[in-house]
Amino acid sequence: MQMMTQPLRFIHLESNPADAELIDSTLREAGILCQPKRVQTREEFLAALRQEGFSLILADTTVPGFDGAAALGLARTLHPDVPFLFVSATQGEEFAIDMMQRGATDYIFKQRLGRLVPSIKRTLRELDERLERRRAEDALRMSEKQFRQAQKMEAVGRLAGGLAHDFNNLLTVIMGHSQVLLGELPAGNPIRAKVEEMQKAGERAASLIRQLMAFSRKQPVEPQVLPLNSILGNVEGMFRRLIGEDIQLVIRPDPHHGHVKADPGQLEQVLMNLVVNARDSMPNGGLLAIETSQTELARTPMHHLHPLPLGHYVKLTVTDTGCGMDAEVLAHLFEPFFTTKEEHKGTGLGLSTVFGIVTTCGGGIDVWSQVGHGTTFDLYFPRANPQTSATRAEKPHGRPREGSETILLVEDDGGVRDLIRHELTKTGYQVIEAKNGVEACLTATQQSYHVDLLLTDVVMPGMNGRELAQHLSVIKPNLRVLFMSGYLDDICVNSGMDPHRTTFLQKPFTPDLLLRTVRALLDSSASPTGQPPQPHAPSEHSSRSARAS
Repeated sequence: MQMMTQPLRFIHLESNPADAELIDSTLREAGILCQPKRVQTREEFLAALRQEGFSLILADTTVPGFDGAAALGLARTLHPDVPFLFVSATQGEEFAIDMMQRGATDYIFKQRLGRLVPSIKRTLRELDERLERRRAEDALRMSEKQFRQAQKMEAVGRLAGGLAHDFNNLLTVIMGHSQVLLGELPAGNPIRAKVEEMQKAGERAASLIRQLMAFSRKQPVEPQVLPLNSILGNVEGMFRRLIGEDIQLVIRPDPHHGHVKADPGQLEQVLMNLVVNARDSMPNGGLLAIETSQTELARTPMHHLHPLPLGHYVKLTVTDTGCGMDAEVLAHLFEPFFTTKEEHKGTGLGLSTVFGIVTTCGGGIDVWSQVGHGTTFDLYFPRANPQTSATRAEKPHGRPREGSETILLVEDDGGVRDLIRHELTKTGYQVIEAKNGVEACLTATQQSYHVDLLLTDVVMPGMNGRELAQHLSVIKPNLRVLFMSGYLDDICVNSGMDPHRTTFLQKPFTPDLLLRTVRALLDSSASPTGQPPQPHAPSEHSSRSARAS
């Protein structure tokens, strides 16, 4: 119990020194270590109440110029949870009952002082139980709040995954026809520049969709070892257009080019969220500074998931001269859906996404802010060895080889299906079309001996691509299967299929990449080692083996 392990600190309102000493000696004889604060007037009692750290109040009912009822009222106003015990010799039982009804914990007559120690022990025990119950209730409320936040995040994730899948179908059509047009326009044609800009816009949109899918956990991130300065270089022009002319942008890159291991798209997302927040905090203009540097971390940053190992880190610093934040806002800064922006101007997901990305990379965050004096974010990433960075493969040149095999194309999106059919037939392939899995199953059953490759979307109404592939592989065991989807869903793809005859192509993709992947998969039968085919065009939209999902 508290009174047995550390001194019991209490306020004692008592004007009779002999009675005060008698009460103290009674407690000491019972083995209770005490630190009483004895007071005799209303002013002394109020001063003691304004101090913290006491667990109990003992009070006589009659003090010159002050009475116990008034003392009880003050105590219940300032410290309603602190036990209040009367120890008095002059009042009757009716007064005692009245005080108990007003909130006194107990009423002990000085003539029966033997009740004091048991009453105090019981009171402190009940106090501990109430505090423990309150802690449990607070923990339960926090758990329920976190559960509700998790449900919100899951709902946002499902929405993001569905939107990403639909947008990737649209981007496949846009980027596909852009590449077709570029192939048909002669060099020097003035329209080529416009089509190239359209294709670049499609690639940027695809990058944003990949970030959305990573947020919804529908696509794994692709960390690379890269200099942090390169990310700044990629987005500097966009940031200058984004913040407007009334904000001065200053970028100070690390002269030593510190490397980090992270997904480049996610790093761009981190910078974008911080820059947008900084811009919104400076409606009348100001200074925005972005700096990269290398540092020796001697402590774990304030915001982290796990304590960071001390050592070498690359630091990204974003500083603005905006309105700043108070302590209340800083306390909730990285909580999902917390925002101080007006309705329809903020989702509350920006900084929680920043926290998630930085901590996933093994880093942490420090934040300094003061109302009226701006804000500084320090993001720490473990420094990576640039020698571990993989060399990117060069893009292939020349048109993919033609073919004459028969391909069963299954895609529920008409625009995507038309584009793929046109490019395959133009390259010499025989194409059998189906709008869904059931239609494809019926068609292939009638012509199964003609089909060399199944090219199917993964997510379709009714029979999905995985179920279709499993059914057809029973009829034609040597059938090759090329899955395509707007997001990588390992539940749908990775289930009992032969990885040597199965490849995954993520939307959006270009016709060139599609044709090379199809050709590589069909040629895999000529491999003497039986290894899975390797597409000739690895890139950010490259195909992946389904078993790597």
